[in-house]
Amino acid sequence: MILGAILAGGQSSRFGGDKAMALFEGRALIDHVTLAMSQEADGVIVCGRLHPGFIGVPDRPRPSLGPLGGINAALRYAADNGFATVLTAPCDTPRIDPGLFAALLAAPAPAFLSSLPVLGCWPSALADQLDTYLEQTDDRSVRRWSRAIGATALDYTSPLNINARADLDLLGGD
Repeated sequence: MILGAILAGGQSSRFGGDKAMALFEGRALIDHVTLAMSQEADGVIVCGRLHPGFIGVPDRPRPSLGPLGGINAALRYAADNGFATVLTAPCDTPRIDPGLFAALLAAPAPAFLSSLPVLGCWPSALADQLDTYLEQTDDRSVRRWSRAIGATALDYTSPLNINARADLDLLGGD
């Protein structure tokens, strides 16, 4: 089974407000991602915050670890709840190409998008390994952790990642 995990634990400091709830085409950014994710996953959770209609899990082992803390929370949740695979995506990528998740699932696992490594496909069996990694290092780079475990870097067109209001304005946000 496949678990979809939306990474939403960031502070949105560059955005200047709650980025996940910013509107694009009449819908919150996070809702665009949950809709895209639900097309491929058997279940969807939100990591790092609560969001109505979804199970929310806190970043692991503690907040403020960046996306790697959210990925770790998703892996642990998946391992504990019978999911073999975790697809991850940030809450601020409202235009995810429908083929991207399929490409990640088809790549040798684990796999991540080379241009945006928080978009990834991870075996839940990595949960203990990521726990150990986070206990032993201060390095919070998803890209470096991915390389350390021999993950496949997938070349695929990256969706626009909304980091600032200007990025949302480029898309014509509400």
